Parts: sequence; C-alpha cells; structure tokens
Amino acid sequence: MPEQISKYPDVTLQILKEAGARCGEGVERKILKKCPPSRFCSLPTGEVCIYGIEDIPLMTQISTRELAQFVCPPGQVPLGGQKSLPFSEIVLIGAAFAAGLLVAGMWRTFKG
Repeated sequence: MPEQISKYPDVTLQILKEAGARCGEGVERKILKKCPPSRFCSLPTGEVCIYGIEDIPLMTQISTRELAQFVCPPGQVPLGGQKSLPFSEIVLIGAAFAAGLLVAGMWRTFKG
C-alpha cells in the first residue's frame, strides 16, 4: 500500500475522508502499521499514509537517500546553494591575488 508525500497533507486527508475513506485514530491498520494514526486512511481497495514534507524521514517505503537522488541529483547545484570551487580554481585565484599584491608593491616603489 502506498505512502504519499503532500505539501498539504491535511487537505489530502480531508479529500480522502470526503470520498469515503476511514482516517485517523482507531482505524485498523493491516499493512501500514508504522504510519502515524493521524496520517492513516483505509479505503475498501487498500490503505494509504499521507506524509507532509517535514515527515519524509518517517516514511518506511522510501528512504531520504532514495528521494535525494531525484530531488538533488549528484552534480546539480541545490537551489540557493553554491557548488564548491575545485582546488585548481582556488590556487589560480590565490595566484592572481598574490600577483596583484606584487604589482601594487612595485607600483608604490616605482612611484615613490
């Protein structure tokens, strides 16, 4: 039976209830036994557990590692994040900075 992720789990649960699902405390769980009672619904065709985004670590069918492969694939820069600079670029930036200091020192000596 499925575990579902919803940005609005309470709305999803309300829709399921209005469609005839039995949800919440006191509803027998046959398969999704680790589903929090407040997120559980039973339908004639099966069970469903509705997780909010903040509840993803509680899921048992999908691990955070599996989900991360699709949310932030290797090599992709996360939104709002920055990819770290390779060592060669750091050395090049450092060399350019040192050259700038050297030129500035020579300029002061030549001018003064």
